[in-house]
Amino acid sequence: MTKKDSLEEWLMNTEDDSLTDKQKKIIEAAIEIFAEKGYAAASTNEIAKKAGVAEGTIFRHYKTKKDLLLSIVAPSMARLIAPFVIKDIYKVLDGKYEKMEDFFHAMLKNRREFLKNNIAIFRILIQEIPFHTELKEQFMEHIAKKIYARFEQIVIHYQEKGEIINIPPLSVIRFVISVFLGFLLARYLVFPDIEWDDEAEDERTIQLIMHGLSSRSAEEKGAD
Repeated sequence: MTKKDSLEEWLMNTEDDSLTDKQKKIIEAAIEIFAEKGYAAASTNEIAKKAGVAEGTIFRHYKTKKDLLLSIVAPSMARLIAPFVIKDIYKVLDGKYEKMEDFFHAMLKNRREFLKNNIAIFRILIQEIPFHTELKEQFMEHIAKKIYARFEQIVIHYQEKGEIINIPPLSVIRFVISVFLGFLLARYLVFPDIEWDDEAEDERTIQLIMHGLSSRSAEEKGAD
């Protein structure tokens, strides 16, 4: 994914007629400041200055700072972000892979490239979803549920091939997401400035997942 394909740039350049130029500037400023400081530490005054509008312009449409978050960022996720995320990840989910390990390689590379180009959006989702029920519901409805259904089919496919342990698909998906998310958080949020060998770290991460899900390992354990 190139920079010109990034969600943040696409969001700002969308020709959606329902958004005025001022609204687009406010969205851009809100994304930057919420990502940098977090919702609690951000102020509408900062957002207004960043957007080049009067603070009153924000409050003309949104009564509180939370209204700004929910009325700009959350609907943007539902209407603009979700289709972009799903279209991007379906490039992997709809691919054909001989082995589960090949699928994981493609998925991790896809998500790493996506986050690298959309780190501000990622920060907002990670920081705010756990604390705002409305955002959590939006994420589940417009992104998580749609991706889960396809992911479940993939898990069942490789279980039937005997490549991974036969446990509930939801447990497999939770395990994989936990490992991927932990790796990506460390890579782009916790330790972004240390020297990373991305290809090597991808391989180690996937090998850990494959060892944990291996049907062979489960058989060997049962034999003991």
